[in-house]
Amino acid sequence: MKVISIINLKGGVGKTYTAYNIAYELQKRGKTVLLLDNDKQGNLSKAAGAYKAAGECAAAKALLGEYKNPLRELITEHPQHNNVDIITANMSLMSAVWTMAGSSGSQIDSYDKLIHTPIANLDLPFPDTINDYYDYMIIDNPPDIAFNVIAALKITDEVIVPVKIDEWALEGLDIIAEQIQDAKQLNPDIELLGALVTMYKNNDTNIAGLEWLQQKSKVKILGQIRYTDKAAESTFFNKAAYEYSPRCGAAQDYKKLITKYLEESEA
Repeated sequence: MKVISIINLKGGVGKTYTAYNIAYELQKRGKTVLLLDNDKQGNLSKAAGAYKAAGECAAAKALLGEYKNPLRELITEHPQHNNVDIITANMSLMSAVWTMAGSSGSQIDSYDKLIHTPIANLDLPFPDTINDYYDYMIIDNPPDIAFNVIAALKITDEVIVPVKIDEWALEGLDIIAEQIQDAKQLNPDIELLGALVTMYKNNDTNIAGLEWLQQKSKVKILGQIRYTDKAAESTFFNKAAYEYSPRCGAAQDYKKLITKYLEESEA
């Protein structure tokens, strides 16, 4: 299983929308995908139609190790897409993070243990694990570096940073690049795949901003996701861009992104 983390320390840049659309495009190509909602706001869970405000969420249980068989106890099937499952979040995830912060022992291996815990018959000598069960895990992270984010980076193979063209975009990319470099001490295999420009508008400001970003940043620009009204509308219906409006610019851009990604990663 390849683990992709979507992260930016700035909010409002389309992290959740990107995570959900990447998952949709992967499952459309026959890949099995596990979503991990690592943000207490639970927006990815809402997008997947699996959000529950009450009770301890699955992500909190995963962080605290409160499970035996994660497939049966933590994972919810997507109501519409057979190849997509999700570990949901709500505000109880914040309490779990506080508990971890007050713990004397290190908890950064929580998600590592999660993906390597047997999910089949626990008595079998070589049972399957989440790591064997899915092709991809997509993690939607909050705009901070708390214990749950560190735990996510511990198992991450590739990081995608959604950015919006503004005066803070370059600074934000530089900070993330530094954080990923620091994370190599815990996870030597983690790589910053690149930045994805979101909410892109074909006007002079965005054109100039993108050119400036490409010249000044050392981070690879993976592409642009165009802003369209249809993409904004799709969030109200808990649908991916292509699912809601296949011809809209955002839908075509996410499709192009994943097509290119799979061609390069599977070459």
